[in-house]
Amino acid sequence: MNEPTLKSGAKDWLEAELADTLDEDYELEMSEPALSMEIARIYKNAHPPSIDRMQYFRDLISLQSELIKLQSWVAYHKKKLVVIFEGRDSAGKGGVIKRITQRLNPRICRVVALPAPTEREKSQWYFQRYVPHLPAGGEIVLFDRSWYNRSGVERVMGFAEPDQVEEFFRDVPEFERMLVRSGITVVKYWFSITDEEQQMRFLMRIHDPMKQWKLSPMDLQSRVRWEQYTKAKEETFARTNIPEAPWFIVEGNDKKRARLNCIDHLLKQMPYEDVPHEEITLPERVFNPEYERQTLPLELYVPEKY
Repeated sequence: MNEPTLKSGAKDWLEAELADTLDEDYELEMSEPALSMEIARIYKNAHPPSIDRMQYFRDLISLQSELIKLQSWVAYHKKKLVVIFEGRDSAGKGGVIKRITQRLNPRICRVVALPAPTEREKSQWYFQRYVPHLPAGGEIVLFDRSWYNRSGVERVMGFAEPDQVEEFFRDVPEFERMLVRSGITVVKYWFSITDEEQQMRFLMRIHDPMKQWKLSPMDLQSRVRWEQYTKAKEETFARTNIPEAPWFIVEGNDKKRARLNCIDHLLKQMPYEDVPHEEITLPERVFNPEYERQTLPLELYVPEKY
């Protein structure tokens, strides 16, 4: 497997991508309403300095360049990869998924985040609604929560009966072994944060109108039922951590380090390497001297306000 480092010839590309990424990051920060002074003060006191910002982006873009190589390798060799993201609410799963997919081809790498099951789906074999989303050859699927809903939120919130949870624990190891035997690589990540950090992130979402959509009734209940979720996690690990598809825990209190560590670890799970690429040349434009371009009505154009 290639180490996630850039060759000297890619430095110019790195600098250009870094500038674009920083511009995007500044844009996002400026678009978010300022938090209350009290919340900002508490957050600053609770968080020691993280990775230097410029170094973080350099490392991130370097890792993303390796993800592109992984994508090419998966497509070329018709590999099948499933990556499961589970863990505490607000632990940073979405942020990592966003950084993984940011520069990848959505036709090769896609995210699956299923809504609550319908009445019909509730009557199906539990794993049935997940099966259609599994990858074909040459595809990567990232599950933003997965079949482990049964041993997590469904169990804690009482949406699944004890016998259904027990049946899940009996079935899921063999289900995942079946996936592996079929040629699918299954990588499972659990994002972990402290009780205090989750409370802080929830408070920030409550006070930020642009992030309030991230808070669902289930998220708020996770605060009340912290210990129940902890017990559910412990049993999930004990009963589903199989050699064919082991669990990996990502410490998520520091978002930047969590993103870099998770992507770096994911790359190390796959024996990817450079694959042949056809040389791309820009063809000459065909010019027809008899063609006259039509003038289109002005109302078809988006107004130039800026």
